[in-house]
Amino acid sequence: MPGKPVHGAPATESDVRALILVVERNPAVQKLENFLLQDAGFRVEFAKDGQEALERARMNRPYLLVTEILVPRVDGLTLCRRLREDPTTRQILVVVFSHLDAEDRAIEAGADAFLRKPFDPDRLIETVRRLIGGRKKAK
Repeated sequence: MPGKPVHGAPATESDVRALILVVERNPAVQKLENFLLQDAGFRVEFAKDGQEALERARMNRPYLLVTEILVPRVDGLTLCRRLREDPTTRQILVVVFSHLDAEDRAIEAGADAFLRKPFDPDRLIETVRRLIGGRKKAK
């Protein structure tokens, strides 16, 4: 329905089980992402930097990872490449989220989607649902 925010719409039964790992430097944006993703029915975990995200991805196998490009220790593009190179994490969906004009670089690194800041809550939830829904249909 046009004009209706998607973040308030209930998630499907299968979406509720989807774990999303987020790498975000800004505490205010982190709180907003947490609220929106949980409100949409997803489980959410956060990593403080790219190295922690890589370790958590290997251990917890989230369905989807959202990362900025400019995160400490391992930047978001390198994180994306490393996820794609590792057989245990290559199936994790990746959304790169940045102020930088880097969509081509993100896709080249293996991202499934690129979102440009400033933050658009509805677009984030819409993108997450589209990617998860597309992956589940392909299985």
